[in-house]
Amino acid sequence: MSTKTAPPAKHAVIEHRDQLIASFAKGEKPKDRWRIGTEHEKFVYARSDHHAPSYDEAGGIRALLMGLQRFGWEPVIENGNVIAMTGADGSLSLEPAGQFELSGAPLDNLHQTCAETGRHLEQVKAVGDELGIGFLGLGMWPDKTRAELPIMPKGRYAIMLRHMPRVGSMGLDMMLRTCTIQVNLDYASEADMVKKFRVGLALQPLATALFANSPFTEGRPNGMLSYRSHIWSDTDPARTGMLPFVFEDGFGYERYAEYALDVPMYFVYRDGRYLDASGLNFRDFLKGDLSILPGEKPTLDDWNDHLSTAFPEVRLKTFLEMRGADGGPWSRICALPALWVGLLYDDAALNAAWDVVKHWTMDEREALRSSVPKLGLDAPIAGGRKLRDIAGEVLDIAHAGLSARARFDGVGSNETGFLDPLREVVRSGKVPAEVLLEKYHGPWGGDVSRVYEDMTF
Repeated sequence: MSTKTAPPAKHAVIEHRDQLIASFAKGEKPKDRWRIGTEHEKFVYARSDHHAPSYDEAGGIRALLMGLQRFGWEPVIENGNVIAMTGADGSLSLEPAGQFELSGAPLDNLHQTCAETGRHLEQVKAVGDELGIGFLGLGMWPDKTRAELPIMPKGRYAIMLRHMPRVGSMGLDMMLRTCTIQVNLDYASEADMVKKFRVGLALQPLATALFANSPFTEGRPNGMLSYRSHIWSDTDPARTGMLPFVFEDGFGYERYAEYALDVPMYFVYRDGRYLDASGLNFRDFLKGDLSILPGEKPTLDDWNDHLSTAFPEVRLKTFLEMRGADGGPWSRICALPALWVGLLYDDAALNAAWDVVKHWTMDEREALRSSVPKLGLDAPIAGGRKLRDIAGEVLDIAHAGLSARARFDGVGSNETGFLDPLREVVRSGKVPAEVLLEKYHGPWGGDVSRVYEDMTF
C-alpha cells in the first residue's frame, strides 16, 4: 500500500471534474520513456522462533529500517516514527503487520529491475543477519493467526483496520497476512491505456495461477493454491474486483474517474495526520460538503491518495498496476515484470494477447477469477478449455514481445530469460503452491515450519 515519503505537493484546489480526468492524461508518455516499476513484499520473521517481530522490539522492524541507512537510505518520519526509507532504488515501506516492501525506481529494462532486486535483498539480508531476522517469500503467512501479528505505527492503517471488518470478512487477512509482487507500467495515450487495461484484467488470473504461492493457513493446507487471491473475494466489494465497465464501449479516463468517485473514502491527510473519512463520499468533498472538513475542497494530492485506496485486479493512477500475483522468491520477483512487459510494451504482442482474450464474456472472466485461487492452471476458460491450455501461448507472446524490445545486458542477453521460472511452471504443470503441498505431504511430514528452510530469501 502507498506510503507518503515526502510532504504533499502544493496542489491547487480541485474545482471541477475535468481536473480529475486530466490527472490520468498526465501519465501519458512516448514509448521511449516507458519505464518499469516493480514492487515486492516479503514477510519478516525472527530466526530464533519464527515469530513476526514488532516495530519496537530489539532487533525488530524499526531496527531493520534504521540498519539500512548504511546503504544510503533516508528515514521517513510519521508522528515521530520511522515508517519508510527513501533512496536511489525507490522506497522501502511497511505493510500493516510489518511486511517489508521495496517500491522500486522506474527503470528502463528488466536487467536493471533484477539488479535492483538483487541489491535490495543483499542489503536486507546483511542487516537481517545482524538482527537475527529472516525474510520469507510467500503470498500468505503459513502459520500465523491474526492475533500473533504486530501492527505498524502508520496512521492510515489504524483507520483501515477499524473499517475493514464492516465491509468484508477477510479484509484484516489482506492487510495482516498477505504479500504480493506488482509491476507498474506506462501508457502512451488513452486508447493505449484502455487496451493494456483490458488485456491486464483478462489475463490477471493467469498471473495469479503462475505465481500461486499461498496454500497454507495457520499451519495447515487451506484448500487453495492462492489463498491471497481468495482473500480479495471478500475484502471490500466497493473497491475490489474485475471492473466489468473496463470492457464496455466508451471506457477511458472519465469512466475510471467515475468509478473512483464511487469508491468510499478512507482518510484525508492534513498537517501530518490521517483524518478518518471511512465511508464518506469523495463527491461530497468536491462540493465542499465533507463532514470532517466542512467548507474545504480537495486538492490533487487528496485525489491521488483516494486513488490508492481502490484495490481492483488492475489499478489506474498515472500508470497501470498489475496486482494479481502472490509474493515469492527472487527469481519470480523478476519474472512478474517480465511477463507483463513482454505482453504490454510491444504493439504486436499486445495485439496478440488481446486476440487470446477478446472473445471472453464478462461472465467467463468473472468465473475464471473466482475459480483460479483454488484450481490454478486447471481453472476453466471459454470454449471448454483450461487456463493451462493458453499458458504456453501467452508466454510465447511475452517472449516475442521481450525479444522485440531488444534490451541487452553486458554479455549480450536479452530480457527473455526472466520468463524461465514461468516456463518451468508450464513445463511441469505445477504452480508453486502445488510444489509446496507435495513437500508438505511428503518430505516435510506435515510440518509447515519446514517452509522457513525452503522459502527464505
